[in-house]
Amino acid sequence: MSESTLVLVRHGQSAWNEKNLFTGWKDPDLTQRGIDEAKNAGRFLKSEGIVFDIAFTSLLVRAQHTLDLMLAELGQTSLPVIRDEALNERDYGDLSGLNKDDARVKWGEEQVHIWRRSFDVPPPSGESLKDTAERTLPYYDRAIVPELEAGKSIVVAAHGNSLRSMVMRLDALSPEEIVKVEIATGVPIVYRLDAGGQVLSKRLLEGTAA
Repeated sequence: MSESTLVLVRHGQSAWNEKNLFTGWKDPDLTQRGIDEAKNAGRFLKSEGIVFDIAFTSLLVRAQHTLDLMLAELGQTSLPVIRDEALNERDYGDLSGLNKDDARVKWGEEQVHIWRRSFDVPPPSGESLKDTAERTLPYYDRAIVPELEAGKSIVVAAHGNSLRSMVMRLDALSPEEIVKVEIATGVPIVYRLDAGGQVLSKRLLEGTAA
């Protein structure tokens, strides 16, 4: 057992991010800005000299496309990639596809804020952040932790809320703290972990890569 590296990356801007729509499990691709963000993330990781052993992503194209673009920049396109529904974005249920401003008109500012920013109140027919964590974290424990315990370097390209679940665990945050955490599109979060899985360091790779 030895130290390991875990890099979490939220997908680049999607077409529905740009339109201010609730996306969830809907499957829009990246915008040009999102493509640029993903490539920039790959260049940042290359400048760090990180060589990955395995990659994980969701079943949604915006995360997969982000991963592909990063790996191309890294020159690591032959990396084993595991795709799983457990890493999908939070399901926004009846909000999916709605403009966020229109949703506020329909249900009220306060109610929409509760759905978006509470830990355990789901939107109609959708998932809360708690529900998302209950889907994501067992998969993290089952599929990703053993690779980390083997001392491997791992990249996970996923979504704001599935990644929040992992950040909550890694940073030992409370439900009240995690709902305030923003995860930017296309910004790698680099964790160094010791042999027991404890976080040694955390860094965000931001700005414009060379």
